[in-house]
Amino acid sequence: MTKIFLCRHGQDEDNSNGLLNGHRNTPLTELGRQQAEQVADKIATTLPPFDVILSSPLQRAHNTALAIASRRDQNVIVEPMLIERDFGVFTGKPIADIVELCKGDVLKTDRVTYFLSGEGSETFDVLYQRATDVVAKVRDSYKDKTVLLVCHGDIGKMILAVCKEITWKEGLMYPYFANTEVIEL
Repeated sequence: MTKIFLCRHGQDEDNSNGLLNGHRNTPLTELGRQQAEQVADKIATTLPPFDVILSSPLQRAHNTALAIASRRDQNVIVEPMLIERDFGVFTGKPIADIVELCKGDVLKTDRVTYFLSGEGSETFDVLYQRATDVVAKVRDSYKDKTVLLVCHGDIGKMILAVCKEITWKEGLMYPYFANTEVIEL
């Protein structure tokens, strides 16, 4: 059976500035680089080696994955389906303005307000299907392997939901997926 771990990227500039980043290719902040190094050290000392490390193509996730891979002289494979949800017209907008911008079409959790629709944005139904495709590809391509997926908050929550066999709404209600948090699925 394939064993899958998730890791969210370190803090990036948009996280630090309270902006919705989506597909924006923002770099890690100094704190984010420190977080990436710390999670790399933690993984190297507490988990067995991964057979494969897959990363989103966005630099915030890819650079986090490279830090992790460097501890064991491993390669990182870019997997385009791990890219963050497309936030459409909300890309670059302040997170604090979401409820107003969405006219209330949101799902609120204890720490995050998720917008459910918006021009050009990827819906959670579509994102959940992409997560389903990612999990199927990983399980088919890496049978009986241990795989680390370095990705983002929304796609990470959907991958978790697929692996737990719950709906996307139930997945969003799971506890907050923090920067450089590692989850075994």
